[in-house]
Amino acid sequence: MNYLWWALFSVLAYALVAPLVSIATSDIPSEVVVVTTNGILFVTAAGLLVFSDVSVSGYLVHESAQYMYAAGVLLAVAIVAYYRALELGPVSVVAPIFGTFFVLSAIIGIVFLEEPFTLRKGVGVVLAGVAIWLVSG
Repeated sequence: MNYLWWALFSVLAYALVAPLVSIATSDIPSEVVVVTTNGILFVTAAGLLVFSDVSVSGYLVHESAQYMYAAGVLLAVAIVAYYRALELGPVSVVAPIFGTFFVLSAIIGIVFLEEPFTLRKGVGVVLAGVAIWLVSG
């Protein structure tokens, strides 16, 4: 159950990212904002590693590292594109469209990771998709 509090905390914090990026990119190029914000992320994550006493080197060549590297590349592409979209368009449209990844991630989890599919999850995915469509339209 502890993960739910972390998830809720992350949603509340991340909800402020799009508006703040939008405000920042009205005067600062998105490339500068993405480097700065993600630099802060890097420093924070590196600090967590130092204080958690986790050794990184063994994981860099772990058999699952390919997924970590692929996720890093896709995260970079997604965030750069998201910041550019926020620079060019309104938060009220860009953020909900970006939020579609929640629905897509759930579907991928069910289809490819063999997570359990229930009628409730199916209805939730459909309703989330409709909500994103309604909000971004």
